[in-house]
Amino acid sequence: MILSEDIAVGNPEIIKGYKGFYLLNEGNMGSNKATLDYYDFATGKYKKNIYAEKNPTVPKEMGDVGNDIGIYGGKLYAVINVSNKVEVMDAETAVRVSQIEIPNCRFIKFHQGYAYVTSYAGPVVIDPNYEQIGFVAKINTATLQVVDKCLVGFQPDELEIVDGKIYVANSGGYMGAGNTEGYERTVSVIDIATFKEERRIDVAYNLERIKADSRGNLWVSSRGDYKGLPARLFFIDRQKGEVTDTIPIAASNYWIDDDLLYVYGTEWSYITYDWEITYSIVDTRTHEIISRSIITDGTDQEIEKPYGIMVHPETKDIYITDAGNYVTPGALYCFDKHGKKKWAVEAGNIPGHFALLPMYE
Repeated sequence: MILSEDIAVGNPEIIKGYKGFYLLNEGNMGSNKATLDYYDFATGKYKKNIYAEKNPTVPKEMGDVGNDIGIYGGKLYAVINVSNKVEVMDAETAVRVSQIEIPNCRFIKFHQGYAYVTSYAGPVVIDPNYEQIGFVAKINTATLQVVDKCLVGFQPDELEIVDGKIYVANSGGYMGAGNTEGYERTVSVIDIATFKEERRIDVAYNLERIKADSRGNLWVSSRGDYKGLPARLFFIDRQKGEVTDTIPIAASNYWIDDDLLYVYGTEWSYITYDWEITYSIVDTRTHEIISRSIITDGTDQEIEKPYGIMVHPETKDIYITDAGNYVTPGALYCFDKHGKKKWAVEAGNIPGHFALLPMYE
């Protein structure tokens, strides 16, 4: 076990409503290298691999591939994909409370005492003939037990909750291997009250991310087919229940703050055998791309593969992670609201998922 250490990186500051944030590092698949880091606003110090230190008796530490993270009701939830579990910790201390077994789990959201987790249901495998339909698991956050499941499409990824409905981006990622027609292209709509799938909204092939803006409308990303079908960002008008606009940018990951959508694209092409890296800011009211950059001082050239993003709701600082070569430790960058670099620090392997820690009274 590598012990964590405090690394002074930022200026100590008291920020209204928040103590700091956790950063979940995915780790390399098959190596049980998922780790958890923490940044403290009050001290300006970054601490790596805190889970291992706080939980020295847990076998294999966090597990294999950390895919999502969230805080709810004083607990910190980490979705560990290949280890088929949601790791539950005390939000203040990161000490393990329990674990919830969910096969091939992907993303998590919370609503009125329950956690909702997407699951590919079957094993991690690339197979165009894969026939295991996915589901959303409903977890009672008081008992930490799975109390229900709702079947959706194949390989469901990110989910969002708006006005009594759960919206799930179905990817069909395994089925689409080598065959565009195999990908899913729908968003499942689940009624929370009945926990039944009501309908599906047709969007595009190979969906992944879905997030709601301040008006409750939905922004959904498609990864395309890595060949002739480009990655795109789609707008779903929630009242109409359909796609009404397409933004011509790749959206590997994005964060919505107020009315601005901060997005980066890391798009691979099997035609050029190369990556295209892009950054943009989209106005969620007008749908206009108001900037083709997030980082304004040229330090975006230091980032090899952007992999995670967060915008602080109070300071408007922008945090972007770099997965680098996906094998060695990555990095976390902090930029001010004008896109100028404030600091950077080495993170774990494949850093990607943020959770702000609120101040509890």
